[in-house]
Amino acid sequence: MSGTRRDHDHWSDVASEWIEWARAPSHDAFWAYRPALSEFVGKGTGDALEVGCGEGRVSRLLKERGYRVTATDTVEVFVAAAREVDSADRYEVAPATALPFEAASFDFVMAYNVLMDLDDVPAAVKEMRRVLRPSGTLFVSIVHPFADRGRFDRERPQAPFVVDGSYFGRERFEGTEERDGLRMRFAGWSQPLQNYVAALEGAGLAITSLLEPKPDTGPQWATMRNWDRIPLFLWLKARPLAA
Repeated sequence: MSGTRRDHDHWSDVASEWIEWARAPSHDAFWAYRPALSEFVGKGTGDALEVGCGEGRVSRLLKERGYRVTATDTVEVFVAAAREVDSADRYEVAPATALPFEAASFDFVMAYNVLMDLDDVPAAVKEMRRVLRPSGTLFVSIVHPFADRGRFDRERPQAPFVVDGSYFGRERFEGTEERDGLRMRFAGWSQPLQNYVAALEGAGLAITSLLEPKPDTGPQWATMRNWDRIPLFLWLKARPLAA
């Protein structure tokens, strides 16, 4: 089975788990970072595309910021779930490597925590570049590659961050999280930051802004406090290079 097929089959299998997990109030780490994400995205008035929309929460944020949003995902169940709660203005079922849009169709392309789930990141980034207008912006969010390779040692004071293996190389990961009666089976690919940057460069994109956000430190996010010391996510904006 190809990596692309395996990725699609995994997310099809866990779609109902993810919808419940993502929509539970303040359950997922996303909600601790949402205010910072909204600010970093900024206000817009153009055409935005979300690639890998899941149940639609980031598409809804883009609508709030003023964009006309098209939401896509390779999993039909996710697109239906996003449509049910009016997440976007338009919907398509499509893989990230074969977007059904003409070249230069969008002012803003969002890839929120989707590149880690793709077997062929360079092909997906090239396709996102293809549908982006020359003056447009690609927004990428990934789990921080350093955070992805380590863990907090909760058995020791001040919870040092421990990397057991190597930061370098590309590895498949699979794991299950259970919390507050919900279960989510995660799977995808872990690779160093240089691989993502190489994919951007290969697609003719240049990074214009980068942020390693800190979570909300409110009392409801006590479990996130260690991530105030080590970045959990990495966000960047990239623009097409001049031809």
